[in-house]
Amino acid sequence: MASQDWVDKDFYKILGVAKDASDADIKKAYRKLARQHHPDTNAGNVASEKKFKDISEAYSVLSDPDERQQYDAIRAMGGGARFAPGGAGAGGGAGFEDLFGGLFTGGGGRHSGGYSTSGGIPPEFADLFGGQFGGPGSGAGFQRAPQKGADRTATTTISFAGSIRGTTIGLREPDGDVIDVRVPAGIKDGQKVRVRGKGQYGPAGNGDLMVTVNVKGHDFYTRDGDNLRIHVPVTFPEAALGADIEVPTIDGEKVKVRVPAGTPSGRTLRVKGRGVKHAKATGDLLVTIDVVVPQKLTKEAEEAVKAFAAATDGHDVRAGLAAKARL
Repeated sequence: MASQDWVDKDFYKILGVAKDASDADIKKAYRKLARQHHPDTNAGNVASEKKFKDISEAYSVLSDPDERQQYDAIRAMGGGARFAPGGAGAGGGAGFEDLFGGLFTGGGGRHSGGYSTSGGIPPEFADLFGGQFGGPGSGAGFQRAPQKGADRTATTTISFAGSIRGTTIGLREPDGDVIDVRVPAGIKDGQKVRVRGKGQYGPAGNGDLMVTVNVKGHDFYTRDGDNLRIHVPVTFPEAALGADIEVPTIDGEKVKVRVPAGTPSGRTLRVKGRGVKHAKATGDLLVTIDVVVPQKLTKEAEEAVKAFAAATDGHDVRAGLAAKARL
């Protein structure tokens, strides 16, 4: 930067801060102005482009403690005077550069901080625009590809049936618009649905809307991955002797399930292909058998149970239990 510029330009005024502003205040002011006047958000606006270069130049000096001290000294000594650059022989007086000797690094419009003041952004502010910086001599203080807009998020709750068969829900925007969200068949509780182009605006296209789907529980079905679990009661004779029983499925149909003779309560039988169906897989229906003990017996049933007890007398169902319980 030419030394004359340090006299002519009021960097504090450009950033809108006081002369005794702290480093934090200077950084905050620069960040705000850089967002406002950056070329990416003001394409074709010559005034904003010039303003952006001015605030970058101001920050490049005021953010460096040594250069800020030198700038303040030069402004205090120079006042409103005009100095011509050059050495001895230039009108018989020493130029501004000669007066302050090694205060300046010179060369290509770069200052001692090491980055260009010709319109670029300091590296510590790269997060403002997600840009990349050109190296020395690249001629590009700031280069940035167009960015896609940020994603937005939302949450919704659907029925168990909606998660199995698929459904479409409407999400209402604050302005009253409704976004239709297609929920695919087989979605699991907590999974996300992407609605493309319904996120924040961006130069390279809108972001997406990410919708987290919560699924209500069901009184009969319990989901286990792509499988469905159900509990089905059977009578003691059915469990002891074996039987073919009918159980309901999510398709609204009934399927026959063979209960093998001697099936204990709690055993799970598998019905292939009757679970959750979606584009990638089809689960099974897992049927857990619950042997039901009658709460009341008729006289005839009581006599039958006594006869069964007598017929099976001597069979100890708890044999070996004590051995299992030893520590």
